[in-house]
Amino acid sequence: MTAITARAHTNIALIKYWGKKDPKLILPYTDSVSLTLNDFYTDTTVEFVDELAADQFSLDGQAQVTTKITPFLNLVRDLAGINLFARVESTNHVPTAAGLASSASAYAALALAASRAAGLNLDQQALSRLARRGSGSATRSIYGGLAIWHRGEDDATSFAEPLPTPDLDLAMLVVLVDAGPKPISSRNLMANTVETSPYYPAWVTHNQQAAQQMVTALAQNDFAAVGHLTEQSSMQMHATILASDPAFTYWTPETLKAWAIVKQLRADGIPAYATMDAGPNVKILTLGEQVPKILNALQADFAGRVLTTTPGPAAKVIGAQHD
Repeated sequence: MTAITARAHTNIALIKYWGKKDPKLILPYTDSVSLTLNDFYTDTTVEFVDELAADQFSLDGQAQVTTKITPFLNLVRDLAGINLFARVESTNHVPTAAGLASSASAYAALALAASRAAGLNLDQQALSRLARRGSGSATRSIYGGLAIWHRGEDDATSFAEPLPTPDLDLAMLVVLVDAGPKPISSRNLMANTVETSPYYPAWVTHNQQAAQQMVTALAQNDFAAVGHLTEQSSMQMHATILASDPAFTYWTPETLKAWAIVKQLRADGIPAYATMDAGPNVKILTLGEQVPKILNALQADFAGRVLTTTPGPAAKVIGAQHD
């Protein structure tokens, strides 16, 4: 069969996804809104091979166990009506498991490459639903720019779709507080937050409202509102995590330092808003013309550890090799 290579980019949730009401189908408790990023992505090649006796998976050239990807590939095999095992080779152009949504780009790329390699030609909504079964955030990485993931009520209604591009020159800086693996996976911490945090029900209510407010703010090109909602959703998510039992936080002293810099920038009239996913790294949402000023403010404490990026493209096939 044909070996297909797909590329998908990471995304950062401006309005957060945190908590599954259906862990098997990965259905979230709230809608979420994200920005796909241009400079961080995963390339994945998939080929279904007659001679294989089991799935094979390598990441960045290193063989990996297939515990996570085989159930996902089974979904593709079921859709395509095939029973061949697959060879999967992925390269991450993003720090893996460091709060930079590497699982989102990974499963979005896998969904596209595997489905095409199996002979399927799924539309973006169907790809979004498929990618969701690997990692919730991956449902949004099928799309470029801004996307909203509708929480839905079942597999058919929980998917992402693109949002109109606002007349805003959005840019993002990523402050690499710690590029290493996370001490607790987001999947495990998410489940514990839902189960034990007394703040979680209130978070669900507020975050669902915030998603709709974000759609409105983007449509109105209101960057101050976009930034405020972004920062609030992140702060409230991490407060909910902190209230879990046992208590936990991804925040480090350097995380707090980065947030303090962002707060001071805003006090000085520079539109900059901080957000974090499940990890210690701080992302700063701003406008393109402000990037040099923010880089300068970060220089003393984070020299060499700041990445800049802009809105990125949708997942796409970048190669096909026939037997």
